[in-house]
Amino acid sequence: MYTTAFLDLPAFEAAAGEVRLPGSKSISNRVLLLAALCDGRTVLHDLLDSDDTRVMLDALRALGCGVHVEGTTATIDGFGSRGPGPKADLFLGNAGTAMRPLAAVLAVLGGDYTLRGVPRMHERPIGDLVDALRALGCTIEDLGQPGYPPLRIGCPTLRLDAPIRVRGDVSSQFLTALLLALPLVARTDVVVDVDGELISKPYVEITLNLLARFGVLVRREGWQRFTIPAGSRYVSPGMLHVEADASSASYFAALGAIAADPARPLRLLGVGEASMQGDIRFLDALRAMGGHVAAGPNHVDVSRGTWPLRAIDLDCNHIPDAAMTLAVLALFADGPSTLRNIASWRVKETDRIAAMATELRKLGARVEEGADFLRVTPPADWRAASIQTYDDHRVAMCFSLAARNAQGVPVRILDPQCVGKTFPDYFETLFSVLQVPAPHVPVICIDGPTASGKGTLASETARRLGYHYLDSGALYRITALAALRAGLALEPEHEQRIARLARDLPIRFVDGTVLLAGEDIGEAIRSEDAGMNASKVSALPAVRSALVALQQGFRTLPGLVADGRDMGTVIFRDAPLKVFLTASAARRAERRHKQLISKGVSVTIDTLRADLEARDARDTQRAVAPLKPAQDALLLDNSDQTIEQSVAQVLAWWDERQPFAAAVKQ
Repeated sequence: MYTTAFLDLPAFEAAAGEVRLPGSKSISNRVLLLAALCDGRTVLHDLLDSDDTRVMLDALRALGCGVHVEGTTATIDGFGSRGPGPKADLFLGNAGTAMRPLAAVLAVLGGDYTLRGVPRMHERPIGDLVDALRALGCTIEDLGQPGYPPLRIGCPTLRLDAPIRVRGDVSSQFLTALLLALPLVARTDVVVDVDGELISKPYVEITLNLLARFGVLVRREGWQRFTIPAGSRYVSPGMLHVEADASSASYFAALGAIAADPARPLRLLGVGEASMQGDIRFLDALRAMGGHVAAGPNHVDVSRGTWPLRAIDLDCNHIPDAAMTLAVLALFADGPSTLRNIASWRVKETDRIAAMATELRKLGARVEEGADFLRVTPPADWRAASIQTYDDHRVAMCFSLAARNAQGVPVRILDPQCVGKTFPDYFETLFSVLQVPAPHVPVICIDGPTASGKGTLASETARRLGYHYLDSGALYRITALAALRAGLALEPEHEQRIARLARDLPIRFVDGTVLLAGEDIGEAIRSEDAGMNASKVSALPAVRSALVALQQGFRTLPGLVADGRDMGTVIFRDAPLKVFLTASAARRAERRHKQLISKGVSVTIDTLRADLEARDARDTQRAVAPLKPAQDALLLDNSDQTIEQSVAQVLAWWDERQPFAAAVKQ
């Protein structure tokens, strides 16, 4: 998952391939709680791994459940009939799918519980649910603003003989919370009446379907009255597979409709049109806009059809989350599109109506907003924009689609890690199916002599930007190590054999480690001898040629920072930013001396300086790709700079060279 302050998405035109979607958040948190309410063990497969499910899992542990998670499989030993632990302080982040149902369950069971979250959670209303719970005899204390978390829950004196009333026009999660909690105390039939129009009915359908899987059959009279039968009891199904998330599918279905060739549709795996999730009806809206959609029992294929897309006027009550994706798709329509009945957006992770209107306008759209609608007129001229995400995962994900635009302008997503709430690997998954010509993938080259600090500078710059990192010097060190292990002397007579070996080296850079055929060889290639050996093999023309394609293959989305000695002069001549990093031989020797002393290696500064100067001479005088600044490189002498100062300078240069630099400085 990207943990950068922002992520720049280069403009793209095409997408193809397959996407395996993560598990549904709505289903995942419901089944986790249901498993906890059962006696015995429940094994849940394909569970979503996200911020929201992690806070639910932590809460269940605190309440006394046995919880074991391995990958996307969770084994839950429920507290069932023995009940939860009598006291707990639960931090639930910004997860409404944890806060609302846990509040109801713990309120009817009773104990000493505190439920709290992030500041935004304390701004999300829960008063209608609390009022309904108090009316049936639960003890709930507001610890902050009345009607909002945090809450303190005590022991109830339940009165279940009269219907329980709850508003349905603010959030369907209030009704879901009651439906999950009341089977625990249904000595007689318990009736819940909904006041007003129930919004997000498909999410209530998910709840009813899952209740049935766990042995509770709720009787429904329209969408106004729900009856939990007397004697209801949760029974574990033993094992359950979580459907892929239909809301997350909306982003990739939309991507297919604007960027996939009909001959090669984008395929979404893990969800089909028979899904129990209401957001699968997003596909109907996509068809109405002109997208080609074909769905099977466990997959969906989407490609571009009518272009531009057809404008729509749609009641979105049934797809409130996926409707945000439609708001961005409206940018690609042939006229104004109107999304209606979306008042619930106001009380989500942020005020989504206001947020979407603000960010759509940045791209050049004309937007009208009301209490429960949004009308979007496509931009006449697209503008590059820096998208504020408001710590809202869905804002970040749906606006990534805006990088597919007629003017070819990129989009900057601020705070991209907010997608961790439901889809931590969203951007990695997106990049896996986008097709962007290599010259359009941004590259920053940082060249310079040995011990100048280019590796540290490049890796930290890559981390700040969320880009991939290439340590080209490591490739030569690895080649030298592999050649020596194969019994080859690093001499010209073995040049062709070393080159053949280099072409197929199974190398990976993963989280600061260097892997050769899965073996961590970081220490083995960082010695002074390894550096000298790298210099020897880099002087062999056939080896350099063999490694060119390997190095160029690291140029993948969202971008690359490459360090070495010929990144800007040979490997990535078209890189938009090239930096030649220098430092005096004395300062470089001093730095290397400190580094080696810290590792217990005894060596004099004078010896190190002599070795560095000899290596500089060899690297600058070699016949093939000698060490020198590219003609368009910017010189950076870091002799008297800290790493932070050097990184800041490179990032400043990078922003100046972005095609949308002026637009994103908002």
